[in-house]
Parts: sequence; structure tokens; C-alpha cells
Amino acid sequence: MIRLDNLTKVFDTPKGAVVAADHISMEVPRGEICVLLGPSGCGKTTTLKMINRIVRPTSGKVFINDEDTSGLNTQELRRNIGYVIQQIGLFPNMTIEENITAVPRLLGWDAKRYKERAREMMAMIAMEPDAFLKRYPSELSGGQQQRIGVARALAADPPVMLMDEPFGAIDPINRAVIQDEFLKMQQDLKKTIMFVSHDIDEAIKMGDRVAIFREGKLVQYSTPDDLLAAPKNAFVESFLGEDRALKRLNLVKVREVMSHEIGTVTPDDSLETALQRIDDYGYQNAIVMINDRQRPTGMITRAIARTTKGYCRDHFQGIPAAVHLDDDLRKVASLMFSNDMTWLPCVDDDERIMGQITQRAITHHLGSRHRVAEHSVADQNTGV
Repeated sequence: MIRLDNLTKVFDTPKGAVVAADHISMEVPRGEICVLLGPSGCGKTTTLKMINRIVRPTSGKVFINDEDTSGLNTQELRRNIGYVIQQIGLFPNMTIEENITAVPRLLGWDAKRYKERAREMMAMIAMEPDAFLKRYPSELSGGQQQRIGVARALAADPPVMLMDEPFGAIDPINRAVIQDEFLKMQQDLKKTIMFVSHDIDEAIKMGDRVAIFREGKLVQYSTPDDLLAAPKNAFVESFLGEDRALKRLNLVKVREVMSHEIGTVTPDDSLETALQRIDDYGYQNAIVMINDRQRPTGMITRAIARTTKGYCRDHFQGIPAAVHLDDDLRKVASLMFSNDMTWLPCVDDDERIMGQITQRAITHHLGSRHRVAEHSVADQNTGV
């Protein structure tokens, strides 16, 4: 949907020519978010601004939906690209409704249509239309203003959006909320987005792909998991940080790692049966007890099953925690550490038992993924 072909920008300065973007070539598939990441002055914002011609390229081309944009009128180009910036840029003398509908009005939409669109957008960003549409930007908090900025960029339903550190000025709590809301919107909208960030954690969370820049050059362009598993060189590895393996925990869901094989007992089973199943499944410590609706209600420890007689219903312990199939491994690891456990039961949305996840399985998954990605990068570098 977005293709950059040797896009280059050279600025003339009193000290001579400065190459801000050096022959950048990359493609962003339709419906994906690409995050441009790198240290200050690396060329990521310049590259973004060349797409809607806020910065004019020195050479190279920008294609949107396979159309060379160099032949398009600048105003027409910009009206078909949503643009969100860190400073938000709302018009202070306009109401929220007027801000959101600025581009639709320029495009000649009739009043009924653009007013309805404003209400749709407010609902989409989880703000009550009747409470906010007639207010002015100064009457809103910073986080609310940022949401309005996103709504304005989406109002004319552009196929492409550019976002320049859109959440950078918001406090961490509100930033996380807005990021989550935006990702939920993106699941339905499927916009093609280029997104500048200086925050590695944000890039990993928001991006389908991440582009690492250094001194005007595109150094590595990968999925977040490939980037973290196999950085291309020492610069990328250093930029990502020594905890890059832990960052990968955010990218993997429980359903990708869990085992569907899990032994269970019922309240009416004997402790002797529980011990036999612990041994059969090779468990070290305990087995899950479930009720007639397949929901975990407790666990029987090996120590109890081995030294006590009776039934499971009379000797079970509570399960400190369970995880859902779409939880990420960071949450799993946190629960394991805080509860001093090496395994956790996995449940579906109806809280029914679906399997188990272990520390060993997590370690194996991360390690094997690292090796695959490392070999892939090595093959690319050798031309295989």
C-alpha cells in the first residue's frame, strides 16, 4: 500500500550538504502498521514527512496503492492521507466537531453526512458525542485532545495514515489506554499506517513491522519478533537493549506455547487416583481438579496425594492463578514469579480448562524462535 523507492533527502546547510534520508526503499503491506524507530536525527521523521510532501524529496519516489504520488496535487495528496502529530495541532478556535470534520468539509461533504461522521468518530474513540462535540480543545485534557487528533485524521476515511510520535506527550497510563484503543480500532479499520516512535516498547506493541534507522539509512526492516530474536548488527542489538529477550514475551500468546495435554481429577476421585495421574503425566508438584463444567476449582499436590488417604474434594488447595489463551507471556511470567509456580493452567473465555503452560515451554519457545530467526538473517546476509 505504501512503497518508498530510493527516497532521499539532502538538506543544504551553512556547513554543507546533510543527508537526512539516504536511498530509503521499503514497502508497507495493506492494513499493517509500520513503526519507524531510531535515535534522534536518524531520518525517521524526515522519511515520514516526505510521504505527504511536508518535506519534499531530493530524489526517489513514493507510491501509494501502486500510484506514483509525484504527479498528484499536493493538497489532493494530503487530503487522502490522515496525519497525527505529537503536538496534536487542533484548531483552538474551532469546536471539537469542527476539528473532526475539517477535511470532510474541505472535500465537500454535505452537513448531514459530516455531522454523522463526527458522532461516529467520537463513539469510535470512546468519547460521548453529546458531551464533547460542542466543546473547544482548551476544555479537554491532553489525552482527550490526542484522541480527537486521531479522530480527525480518520474522519475522511483515508486509506493511509501517518503518525509522528502521536502518543509521546501523554502520561504513561493514558498512553497505554490510547494505544490499546487504537489497536482495537485498527482491527476493524485495517488502515495502512506509518508510525514514528522513539520508544522501543511502543514499537513492539504497535507495529506489524519495525524499521530501524541510523544516520539516514534504513538498517533493518523486520517483524518485531524477528527484530528482537536476531538483530542484524551490533548497533541494532545495542539499540534494542540487553533485555530484548524479555521484550519478546509481549509478542507471544499463551495459545502458541501451551500444551493441550493436562491431567485432571474430579472432586470424587481418590487421592490415590490423583497421585497415579501426577505420575502418569510426569508432573512434579500437583494436578488440577475440575468440576462438571470443566472449570478448574483447585489442585492436589503430590505431597498430599502421597501421604494422605481420602478424596480430592476434601484435600485440594486453591489455584493461585490461571491464564487465558490470548494472554501474553509477559503476564504469564509475572504470575509464575509472583506465585512461585513453574506452571499455570490455561482456560478459555468461559473459564474452562484447555491445557497448561510451563516455564520450560516458554524457555524452549523463545530459544527455538531465536535460532530460527538468527539462521534466517545469516542466510540473508550470505545471499542464500
